[in-house]
Formats: sequence, C-alpha cells, structure tokens
Amino acid sequence: MAFEIGDKVIYPNHGLGVVERIETKTIMGTTCGFYQLRMANETTVFVPVDNVDGVGLRRAISDVEVERLFSLLGDGKIESHQNWKGRFKDNSDRMRTGSIYDVVEVLKGLTFLSKSKSLSFREKRMLDRAKFLVVSEITEVLGEKTPQVEEKVDRALERCFVLKARNAARVKAAKAARASAPAPAAAAAARVTPRRAARAS
Repeated sequence: MAFEIGDKVIYPNHGLGVVERIETKTIMGTTCGFYQLRMANETTVFVPVDNVDGVGLRRAISDVEVERLFSLLGDGKIESHQNWKGRFKDNSDRMRTGSIYDVVEVLKGLTFLSKSKSLSFREKRMLDRAKFLVVSEITEVLGEKTPQVEEKVDRALERCFVLKARNAARVKAAKAARASAPAPAAAAAARVTPRRAARAS
C-alpha cells in the first residue's frame, strides 16, 4: 500500500498520523525510503516504505465504516477468556494487527470485564489505549469533538452490555424450561400405564 504526502494514516497501537514527508535514508550502508509521520501527540515516526504491510500502517476508515464500527460496538457480542494469560495474549495480538475492528473487540471485552472486577495495571492501560484509538479515529473521520465521540462510544457500549444481558437471560430461561419439562419417555409411560390398568380390570 502506497501513501502520499498529506494522507491520514493509522499506525497500530499509536493512532492517527499524517504523512509529512517521503524521503530516502541510508542506514548502515542500506538505502531505503521512509514515510515521515506526524502523530496526533506531535511526535515524529519513520516507517520504512518496504515495511508498511509488516507494521500494519493503513488509511483511516471511511464514513461508512464508522457506521459499521458503531454497529459492532453495540452488537451484544463479547469474547473474553477467563484465563488472564490467554486473554492478555489474545488482546495484545489484536492491538498489534492495526485493524480498528480488532481494537473494538478489545475495548468491548475489557470494558465489560471492568464492570465486574478490577483490571490489572496492564489490562487497564490496554483498555485506555483501545478507547483512545477508537475515539481518536472516529473523531478525525467525523470531524467532531472528542467528548461528543466519547459519549457516542459509551452509549454504544452500554447497548452492547444490555443486549448481552438480555441474550444471557433468554438462554438461561430456555435451559430452565427444558429442565422442568417431562422427558418424552416418562410422558409416554404416563399415558400408556392407565390404559393397561383398565384392560387388566
């Protein structure tokens, strides 16, 4: 994927940046091209042109993708390992992919978990990072202020948790109904036994 000066790009785990320059550098005898990015926090990052795919550098999402993003935020589907190590590894891998949709899954899972237990320092930091990445990209695409976007994201997350709770309640009610229903064999035996008794008399 090639970029031009002025393009708004997303650098995984760092957030939004703008391509300021495209230049050639010689490092340890090797000459290669670099994208010079100015990040949202005013830091400068150099990304080798040949390693764009390797680091996951990509363009910011479109307006249409923002709608899909909010749908995903509020869909009621949350994946989370009970095992801390497995959960942290999966979430770390997702944060490195560069996909905003993977970051949303991390945001949903850790926000939901934080409502029932205290997160470790590393998970709390990852949650803060995930929310920052989601909010900052949507803010840039929609051209809205950060507090407004944060409020929209929070509302979508609440819808997600309410929907998850409703789905869980339905599943629990269905299991209870199945458990209280008589077994087919027992019901059939109850219907047959009186007939046999009548014949015997």
